[in-house]
Amino acid sequence: MADMHPTQPTHATDGPTGGTVDRTALDEAVEFTSGLIRIDTTNRGGGDCRERPAAEYVAERLAATGLEPVLLERTPGRTNVVARIEGSDPSADALLVHGHLDVVPAEAADWSVDPFSGEVRDGVVWGRGAVDMKNMDAMVLAVVRAWARTGTKPRRDIVIAYTADEEDSAIDGSGFLADHHPELFEGCTEGISESGAFTLHTGPGRSLYPIAAGERGTAWLKLTAHGTAGHGSKPNRANAVTRLAAAVARIGAHEWPVRLTDTVTACLTELAALQGLSVDPRGRDFDLDGLLGKLGPAAGLAEATLRNSANPTMFHAGYKLNVIPEHATAYVDGRMLPGGEAEFIETLDELTGPDVRWEFQHREVALEAPVTGRTYGILRESVEHFDPEGHVVPFCMAGGTDAKQFSRLGVTGYGFSPLKLPPGYDYWSLFHGVDERVPVDALHFGVRVLDRALRTL
Repeated sequence: MADMHPTQPTHATDGPTGGTVDRTALDEAVEFTSGLIRIDTTNRGGGDCRERPAAEYVAERLAATGLEPVLLERTPGRTNVVARIEGSDPSADALLVHGHLDVVPAEAADWSVDPFSGEVRDGVVWGRGAVDMKNMDAMVLAVVRAWARTGTKPRRDIVIAYTADEEDSAIDGSGFLADHHPELFEGCTEGISESGAFTLHTGPGRSLYPIAAGERGTAWLKLTAHGTAGHGSKPNRANAVTRLAAAVARIGAHEWPVRLTDTVTACLTELAALQGLSVDPRGRDFDLDGLLGKLGPAAGLAEATLRNSANPTMFHAGYKLNVIPEHATAYVDGRMLPGGEAEFIETLDELTGPDVRWEFQHREVALEAPVTGRTYGILRESVEHFDPEGHVVPFCMAGGTDAKQFSRLGVTGYGFSPLKLPPGYDYWSLFHGVDERVPVDALHFGVRVLDRALRTL
């Protein structure tokens, strides 16, 4: 491993770098994205994953900067990495920067390339994790190493965490770290991670950069119906399958009421302003459907987080065609708005009825972060500094991230993994999608923005 002690940087010449970003940092962001993709960390759920090779990959490159990364496991092979960069002001609150090392499965036959090749072709890095989220893992690593080469020291401590198991329950990852190793995150009050600050093209010449300032809560549910077992040829008014099917149908058909959270309200207000519209989403005469119809593709930033939701996903019953089973089970992917948990629970009680019992299979809190004040302002400025024509807006994520688990430690989280993407690039569809890929230029942009944001924060 090459010596990473401070030297004079050789700055890149392909545009404004700002700060400490040099040609090596730009190249390493691409190299590390590709290298991490080549390490298969597929998380199939139920503990079927092994992140350790990827954890060792990042730990080795962190250690080369003089840091002392710690590798931690709840389960053998399910490895997390944590390292702390000391700041110049010991009295300042610390900042957490985190990313997960696991990825969702990829069916190779459906892809144009080997999903674990990390191939770099025509200025694009291909493979599972290029978007979610080995790109961000690599960019953070490139920035940290650039700081070591240039002798850059942040004002506040920065804790870097690479986690396992985010794509399942996080029990071996951020949940384990938050519950059993809180001392590693001492002083951390804010954090940044995935799913924000990427380009969303909403019309000719209009680029948005949505920064995640909220997440719906996770409510993965198990439904169980009990009845009377019997012969399939005879009448049975206590049929567990029938009872459960009726409850699942009611849940699937339910129309949840609109509940505008602070983050979604801010999102709608700013999106309307970009259209030259002045709206008050809290006003009695506010026409939500009318506004969404005028926002075009930008409406997608708010539509999935206007309500709680509950989508049936699995159904299990029976063991023989001519036998009515005694019980049947189903599973529902529920999501709760900030402040919407009580309504969610009450509604599920009504929809399931007296013959079906439901319980949380996995439950995590909803989150909201301020979209006014210093931190959000710095994140906004860091993006717009490198793309003055872009417009940063807040949004709430429909799903969730490791920020939920780290919130137990008092960490306020933002989704901020910056990428500048070309028109026609459907970034949303690449999350867990086929032919996941990221442009090299987008990684270069992200390294520059991250460097500026982290130093300023």
